[in-house]
Amino acid sequence: MSGMRYIGMVATAGFVLALPILLFTTNIRFLASDTGYLEGGLRRHDAAENTGIALNELDYAVGVIVRYFEDDEQTLRVLVFTGGRETALFSEDETLHMEDVKGLMRTIFRANEVSLGFVLAYVAGLVLWSGERSGRDLAKETLVAVGVGAAVGVLVGILALVGFESAWERMHEIVFTNDLWLLDPRTDRLIQMFPETFWAEATFIVVGMALAEAVVLVGIAGGYLWFTRPPRAELAAVDEEDGTEEGAASEDAPEEDEASEEEGAPERAEADPGSPDEEAPAEDEPDASEQHGEAEVEVATDGDAPAEDQEEQPQPPPPQAQPPPAPNSGSI
Repeated sequence: MSGMRYIGMVATAGFVLALPILLFTTNIRFLASDTGYLEGGLRRHDAAENTGIALNELDYAVGVIVRYFEDDEQTLRVLVFTGGRETALFSEDETLHMEDVKGLMRTIFRANEVSLGFVLAYVAGLVLWSGERSGRDLAKETLVAVGVGAAVGVLVGILALVGFESAWERMHEIVFTNDLWLLDPRTDRLIQMFPETFWAEATFIVVGMALAEAVVLVGIAGGYLWFTRPPRAELAAVDEEDGTEEGAASEDAPEEDEASEEEGAPERAEADPGSPDEEAPAEDEPDASEQHGEAEVEVATDGDAPAEDQEEQPQPPPPQAQPPPAPNSGSI
């Protein structure tokens, strides 16, 4: 296998994996950066009643958290007014856990950027610039990538429906190296603001958005394949060419035999004494004998005729059949 072919196969595999990653990480980044969605979650899950802090203070805290995921600050510091005084919204354990969450979010953001760059580079490099992949190839690879992403999304959705709590805890055990994520709903405001039901809702939204995007991609790729499909006549011509190429060798031999038979026919005709070509001159011999002189006619009629024929036919032939008299007749 050549090096360029191997590189092309690796690039195609990377594209099939990068496209689903791009979809999921884009949706996660969108929700994590959408203050409107986060503030709506505070209201849907009664964050003000659970924390004892006014909604406007919690809305301010949401804005700080969103900026924290994007900036270079290591520690999250959120001060809110409650009970007439300013106080830290989160405890020390919650603050340390948010540092871990920020590391996870930054990893998701970088994966989003890398997957986007890879997809764009693949399309621009192998499809538009070098032409190693045609538009139809790209459409087919997109369908494969969408299928991989849809399978992952359906699996995550099933896990969320069947046992979200156990799956959520298992994910934390895999991602985080400590147990700071084990928060107490009675005292820790972070989990009071964003309870487990909020994260289950967010998971379904991310998966649902990814599936909707997959449907759009399937429509675009499938439509392109449909409208750029080769006509049936061309497909039939390709099939016929394949069939004729297979039978060309067998058809050439009979043609050569027929040609050799045609070339050898005159030779066989010359060698055959009973052929019609040699009988034709024999039929023309009487015509040639009629053109001879009077001497030959008289010899044929008078000298060579048997006696019996002369007795049966004593009278001479009709005058119109006799040739004109020639000088020196009967000299032979």
